[in-house]
Amino acid sequence: MTRITRSGMFMFFFFTAALIGWASHPLFAQQMIHYTRRPDAANGKVVYDGGCIACHGADGRGAPEASTRFIRPDTWPDFTRCDQTTPEPDVAYKAVILHGGHSLGFSQIMPAFGDLLNDEQINDVIAYLRSFCRNVHHYPAGELNIPRALVTEKAFPEDELVLSAAANATGAPSWTTDVISEQAFAGRNELEIDVPVNYAVQDHKAASGVGDITVGYKRELFSSLRTGSIFSVQGGILLPTGSSDHGFGAGTTTFEPFAAYDQLIRNTTFLQFQVGGNITVDSSKSPRSLYFRSAIGHSMAPDHGLGRLFSPMVEILGSHDYSPGASTDMDVLPEMQVTVNRRQHIRANIGVREPFTDTSDRHPQVVFYVLWDWAEGKFWRGWR
Repeated sequence: MTRITRSGMFMFFFFTAALIGWASHPLFAQQMIHYTRRPDAANGKVVYDGGCIACHGADGRGAPEASTRFIRPDTWPDFTRCDQTTPEPDVAYKAVILHGGHSLGFSQIMPAFGDLLNDEQINDVIAYLRSFCRNVHHYPAGELNIPRALVTEKAFPEDELVLSAAANATGAPSWTTDVISEQAFAGRNELEIDVPVNYAVQDHKAASGVGDITVGYKRELFSSLRTGSIFSVQGGILLPTGSSDHGFGAGTTTFEPFAAYDQLIRNTTFLQFQVGGNITVDSSKSPRSLYFRSAIGHSMAPDHGLGRLFSPMVEILGSHDYSPGASTDMDVLPEMQVTVNRRQHIRANIGVREPFTDTSDRHPQVVFYVLWDWAEGKFWRGWR
C-alpha cells in the first residue's frame, strides 16, 4: 500500500515555502538581467570604440599583440567565437565590466569600469559584444543554462565533469559514486559518459564494483531566450558492465530515451521537467520502467545578482517498473546548489532524497555532487 511519510511532506512544503519567499526578494535576483529599457547595440559600439577597442580590437578578436603592453592570459576572449561567448549569460559579462576581471577570478588586466560607465552604457556594450557572434541562432543562450539539479537532467548541452554520490542515510551502508563527463559540440549537441562505482553491505558482507556504464547523446531541439524555454531529447545505452548479483547492474543492455524541458519564470525562478524510460533487452533479467522527474528552483546572488550564486531547489521524482505487482515510487528531494569559487565554474549541491511512497524497502539518501565547468578554465583557476 502506498504510504506518504510525514517527514517527506514536511520537507516538501517547508522547502517550497522557502523558495517562494526567496523568489520575492528583489536584491537577490539572478539568472537574467532585468532591463529597464532595451539595450542599444549602436550606442554600445560608440562606448566600445571609445575604450574597449584598444585591447579587444575592432573585430572583437583582440587588438594586435604588438600594439598592447601585456601578455594575454589563456582566458583572453575572442568575441567572434560563438561556442565561447554564447554560453556566457549577460550577468557574467556585466560583473567583469563593472568590477574588473578579478571579480570572477580572471586576469586583472581587465580593469573595472563601474566608475566610468553607467548601468545603461554597460548593458549597451554587452549588446554590442553579442553582435560579434554571427551564428548565435545555432547556440542556446547561456541564460537558459539553469543550475543543475541532483537527479533531474537539464536540457542545456554542457561542458562539465561531475562527481556525484548518493548514500543511504539509514539501514545497511550503501552508496553509489558516478563520474559523469559531458562534452558539448556543434552548438546544440552533447556526448555524455557516466561511470558508476558502487559499494554496499549485503548479508553482513561488503561488495563493491563498477555499475552499468552509460553512453548518451543529447540534442537541443528548441530554445528561446524571449520565452525562457529550452527543449532537448537524449538517447542513452547502459552497457551491462555491473554485477546484477550484487544489485550493481541490470544484467542486460538497457536503452534510455528521455526528453527534458526547462522554463525560466520572471528571469530568476526555473522549472525543469524530464520524462523517460529504461527499455531492457531482456525484461526477464530486469523490468522495463518509466520515470518522470521535475524540479523547481530559484537563482539568487548578492551584488544585485552579480555575486556568488545560491540556488535552492526541490525535486519530485517518480518511477514505475512494468513488473507484476509493482507500484509507483515517489521521492521528494530538497537541495541547495552553491558556487564555491569566484569564477563560479566550480559548484556543489547537496540534498536529502526522502521516499514519499512505499517506504518499507526504501531508505532516505544523502545526495551531493561537485561540478566542474571545464570550459571556463582549469579546476584550480578562479578561486581568488
